[in-house]
Amino acid sequence: MADGEETTGEMSEGLQVELFHPESDREPGDTNWQGFGFDVHPIVFPVALAIIALFIAVTIGLGDQASAAYTFLFNFIGENFGWFYLLAVNIFIVTLLYFAFGKYGNIRIGGVEADKEFSDFSWMAMLFSAGMGIGLMFFSVSEPLYYFQNVPSFFGAEAGTGAAASAAMAQTFFHWGFHPWAIYGLVGLGLAFFSFNRGLPLTFRSIFWPLLGERIYGWPGHIIDLVTVFATLFGLATSLGLGVAQVNTGLSYVGGDLLGLVSVPDTTLVQILLIGGITAIATLSVAAGLDGGVKRLSTVNLYLMFALLGFLLIVGPTVYVLGAWVEGLGTYFGNILSLGFFTGTLGPAENGTVTGWTVFYWGWWIAWSPFVGMFIARISKGRTVREFVLGVLFLPSLFSTLWLSVFGGSALHNSIVGNGAALATYNEVGQTVAMFAMLEQFPLGALSGILATLLVITFFVTSSDSGSLVIDHLTSGGKHDVPKAQRVFWAVTEGIVAAILLWGGGLGALQTAAITTGLPFAVILCLMCYTVYLGLDNEYEILESEEFAERIQDLTEAGDTQVTTSGRETVTSIRRGEGEDAPGGD
Repeated sequence: MADGEETTGEMSEGLQVELFHPESDREPGDTNWQGFGFDVHPIVFPVALAIIALFIAVTIGLGDQASAAYTFLFNFIGENFGWFYLLAVNIFIVTLLYFAFGKYGNIRIGGVEADKEFSDFSWMAMLFSAGMGIGLMFFSVSEPLYYFQNVPSFFGAEAGTGAAASAAMAQTFFHWGFHPWAIYGLVGLGLAFFSFNRGLPLTFRSIFWPLLGERIYGWPGHIIDLVTVFATLFGLATSLGLGVAQVNTGLSYVGGDLLGLVSVPDTTLVQILLIGGITAIATLSVAAGLDGGVKRLSTVNLYLMFALLGFLLIVGPTVYVLGAWVEGLGTYFGNILSLGFFTGTLGPAENGTVTGWTVFYWGWWIAWSPFVGMFIARISKGRTVREFVLGVLFLPSLFSTLWLSVFGGSALHNSIVGNGAALATYNEVGQTVAMFAMLEQFPLGALSGILATLLVITFFVTSSDSGSLVIDHLTSGGKHDVPKAQRVFWAVTEGIVAAILLWGGGLGALQTAAITTGLPFAVILCLMCYTVYLGLDNEYEILESEEFAERIQDLTEAGDTQVTTSGRETVTSIRRGEGEDAPGGD
C-alpha cells in the first residue's frame, strides 16, 4: 500500500472516531478472559452455560409439567398481549420506512469511509439463508394447504374453493412477507449502527447506549445479553431438532416410496445421527470463518434454491402458479393493513388464525430477531441506511412470495384440478412430508425430492453457522472476530443441546419457552425504535455541522476526498486508490 493510501485511511478512521464515537475508554471485549483458545466475557459466558444446563435439566426432568407450564405461558401471552405483538410489528415497519426514505437514508453504516465487506449477491444470500430458508422449505406447502381447508375467518371464504385458495396464499404471504423482515431489519440496523458507527460492542446491550450510557457494561447489559443468548441458542436448537424430522421424512420418503430403495427408518436415533452429521458439517464451515465458510455455503444454498424453484416452475403448472402469485399479491396488498391489525376481538377468529398462527409467528420472529438481526448487522458494513432497508425489507419479502406461490400454488393446483394426492398425504402423514408429496406429482419427483432434502440440510448448516457466530459475539463482549476454537465450541454445543432435547422429549416444550421471550424482546424493540432514531439523528446533525464540513474540506484539499452536496445532504467518498470506487466485492 502506498504512503498516501495509508494516510487517507488513518485520517478517515480518525474522523469517524473523533466525531462519532462516544466519549468512553471502553473497548469491545476489554475485560475478557483469555485462555485455552477462548476469548470470552467473564460473566456472560459462564452464566450463559449455567442457564443452558439448568433449563435443559428442568425441561427434561419435569417432562409434561414443564411442557404444560410453557404452553400455559404462551397461551396467556397470546390471549392477553397478542394485540401488542400486532401493533409493535406495524410500528417497526413504519419506523424502518421513515429511516430509509427520510433524511437519514444516506447515512452509511460504518461511517462515511466504510466499504462494503461483501458483494450484493453474497450479502443477500447470507441474510436470506439465516432469516427464512428452512422455514420456507417446511411451511411453503403445508401452510397454504392448511388454510385451504381451514380458511382464516378474516376472509370469510368457503373451504375448498378458489376463494379459499386465494385467501390461503394471502395469509401465507402475510406471515412470511414484510412483517417478519421488518423485525429483522430493525434489529439489524440498530446493532450495525451502534457497533460500526459508534464503536460499541456487537451485542444487544449496545442499543441502549443513548439511554444507559456506560451502564451498558454493567449488569443491565449482562442481563440483556444473557436473555439474547438463551433465545438464540434454544431457538436454534429446537429448530434443528424439530427440523431433522423433515430431513428424516424426506430421506425415508424419497429412498423408499419414490426410488424403491431401502427406506431410512423414521426414528429418534436416526434423527440424532442426522443432527450429528449436520453439526459436523456446520462445525467445519464455521471454523473456516465468515468469508471462507458461511458466505460460500450460503451462496451454494441460494443456487440450490434457484435450481429447485426453476425446476418446479418449468415442470409444474407454470401459468397457474404465476397467476396465483399475482392474484395472491393482490389479495395480500389489498388487505395488508387490515391483516396487520386484525386481532379477532370484535368477531372471534375461527381456526385459531390469530393466536394459533399470527401471534405464534410474530413471537417466533421476535424471539429469533437477536440471532438473525445480529448476523445481518455483522455482514452489512458499508451500506447506506436506504440500501440496507431496501435490501432487507423488500427483496427477501418478494422472493418469499414467489417461492410460496410456486410450491404452495402447485399444491393448491393439485388439490383443485389435480388428483388431490398432495392434500391427502398431508392430511394423513402431516407437515413433514407435504413438500415431498407435492413434488411426487410432477416429473422427476424423486430427483426434485433429493434436491429438496439436500436444500433442507444445507439450510440447517447455514442456520447453525450464523447462530454460532452470533452467540460468539454475545459471549465475547461484542468482539467482531473471535477465536476458531470458540466458534467450534458453540457449533458443537448447539448440536448437543438439540440431540439431548430430542432424546429427552423436550424440544416442543422448549420451543414454546423460547417463543415466550418474544414478549420482553417486543418491548425492547419498541425502545430500539427510539434509540436508533436518537443515534441516526445525532449522526445526521454531525454530518451537517460546520465542524464536519471543515474536516472534510481539509481532506479535500489534501486530495483524499470527493464531496457531493445535494440540498442539506452531503455525500462523502474517501478514496483509497486513484479513481477507485468502494469495491463491494467478495
